[in-house]
Amino acid sequence: MMRLLIRNAEIVTMNREEEVIFGDLLIEDGRIAEIAPQIEKKVDQTIDATGKTVIPGLIQTHIHLCQTLFRGQADDLELLDWLRKRVLPLEAAHDEESLYYSAMLGIGELISGGTTSVVDMETVHHTDAAFRAIAESGIRALSGKVMMDHGEGVPPALMEDTATSIQKSVELLEKWHNYDDGRIRYAFCPRFVVSCSEELLIQVRDLAEKYDVMIHTHASENKGEINLVEQERGMRNVLYLDKIGIASPRLILAHCVWLDDEERRVIRERGVKVSHCPGSNLKLASGYAEIPELLACDAKLSLGADGAACNNNLDMFQEMRMAALIQKPLHGPTSMPAREVFRMATIGGAEAMGLADEIGSLEVGKKADLAILDLNHFHNSPREGVDLISRLVYSAKSSDVETTIINGKIVMEKGVMKTMDKQKVLQESNRSIRRLLDRTAKEGVGTHS
Repeated sequence: MMRLLIRNAEIVTMNREEEVIFGDLLIEDGRIAEIAPQIEKKVDQTIDATGKTVIPGLIQTHIHLCQTLFRGQADDLELLDWLRKRVLPLEAAHDEESLYYSAMLGIGELISGGTTSVVDMETVHHTDAAFRAIAESGIRALSGKVMMDHGEGVPPALMEDTATSIQKSVELLEKWHNYDDGRIRYAFCPRFVVSCSEELLIQVRDLAEKYDVMIHTHASENKGEINLVEQERGMRNVLYLDKIGIASPRLILAHCVWLDDEERRVIRERGVKVSHCPGSNLKLASGYAEIPELLACDAKLSLGADGAACNNNLDMFQEMRMAALIQKPLHGPTSMPAREVFRMATIGGAEAMGLADEIGSLEVGKKADLAILDLNHFHNSPREGVDLISRLVYSAKSSDVETTIINGKIVMEKGVMKTMDKQKVLQESNRSIRRLLDRTAKEGVGTHS
């Protein structure tokens, strides 16, 4: 039985009482065995966290690891142009090696910033390579192959027939779902209504119920997207998903920037999870989700950075700060308090993944997913008289993360990655994107102009 002791820490539990405890945290076989002012037991390894802060591992509920290689390749475009002119052609150019290193690059950034769990959406092909990266890196993930069998402006390489899309998704599910004692789980990932036939979506609904897995998709991110859905399906995104029986506690919807009252009612009544992605929504000029209104109707909310192609980083500390700030000019200074935002980044993410009994807070019996931060820097001092959660949301940075632990295993220690060769990932990522850019250039895809 492997025992790891974190000693003399300031521990942000995010338990029901949101206690902050000063003391020790004991990990046994991947789970939290004890939290107490002082623990005296024989252990295999001790981490001295004197003067450091331990937080639950951050949980991002909307990520595209397949797009990490595209960082900076599609800047200053609105959503539909961003997709059709740059991102979809680059996704179509992916090969197995480039997808593996795209995933590794993203995971390295996530782990370095204290993110321990993600809800990830891959691309159409080579998804097995992304799952291999997830498996090797140690990150906790709910992931799946993107599904696309409909729509205009889609590269031929990404356009699937319905039966093939379903078959490949089920094959991946049967291979990877519940891998490593549930650290990796599968979700069906229809891209969004615009790119999916009704037949595909109905089959996804039935298969998700059959296999008892989640569905992860986009909705109501952009006004142009909503107009397309209304023209084709005769109603708005969320109402359409409800009509065909997909709106349920199994569903994670990314963005939800443009909702009406009826859609908010459906989200509340059906228990749909909403992943708020403020950085991505601002960068693509989509707008920003009315999170205070969703909170007022008891919606299940969490946070995500989306992808490096539309956000340029996967930094949860930036997303927390942005989520808190963007609501204040319209709704007032108390509309998104730091504590609510931190809940979205921790226990809210766990609820979205269906893992609130396992992760999202530091409590005895839960999985040992956590990050150790050094908050003793100019940018987050002084601390006297300052609420700790406010410091984490408004002034902490991803660079404050020293050590990240997932499933009780140290995946980064004092800034050094333990589950990947950082220099090799950086080198191969640059080689891979060069290869993809050459491919898209040969196929006549436009560049930054």
